Amino acid sequence: MLAPVDLAAALDPVLFAATLGFTTPDPWQVTALRWTGRRAIWNIARQSGKSTVAALVGLHTAIYWPNSLILLISPSLRQSSELFRKVSDWRTAWPVAWDLPEDNRLSCRFENGSRIVSLPSSEATIRGFSGADLIIEDEAARVPDELYYAVRPMLAVSGGRLLLMSTPFGTRGHFHQEWTKGGPIWERVEIDATHNPRIAPEFLEEERASMGDWWYQQEYFGKFMDAQTAVFNYQDIENMFRKEIETWDL
Repeated sequence: MLAPVDLAAALDPVLFAATLGFTTPDPWQVTALRWTGRRAIWNIARQSGKSTVAALVGLHTAIYWPNSLILLISPSLRQSSELFRKVSDWRTAWPVAWDLPEDNRLSCRFENGSRIVSLPSSEATIRGFSGADLIIEDEAARVPDELYYAVRPMLAVSGGRLLLMSTPFGTRGHFHQEWTKGGPIWERVEIDATHNPRIAPEFLEEERASMGDWWYQQEYFGKFMDAQTAVFNYQDIENMFRKEIETWDL
């Protein structure tokens, strides 16, 4: 059974998270929990808690927006189910016992009609869903573009929200495109590993030495790195198509 609606928690997801035991969010997590726009993109270093916060955003939506549909997208069904597991973990922290009409490894339905569903990574198998109120795409830099463009129309009628979260994976794909050219509709959050108080500087130095700069800069500092085999870098190619072409007096 759902607990009586707590107006303060309904209006402030940070208070909602605190009732579930998430009492000391990082500053960026406070901002992310209170996101109210239509599009958000999080370029967040590994192990900084982005999946934890996204799960809370999804659960808050399901509880306080009756009949809402929340879809979880990842590069694989296993990863989507992991994000759904985080939602379930927060759900079990609710102070009142739940009685869900539907509850399984990949989805759940609440008494108020809201549903949270983790979807497979195949574009061909997800087209039956429509009217999504919130789509959360985890590891977005590795989600195939065809899957991303297949889920976007699910927001057309509902006017729902879309959240992309990831670390970069090269200068290609929709995550890079939306981050660099998506326009002002996107609320961008960028946090590198130095802003995570749970990661020791000594660990980062060890990682830099072990994994090399290309991986290190992406995983811990949110840098979109050109492919290691590329002849031209991304910025050089962009400059080739600029309207402002420099001319030289010969």
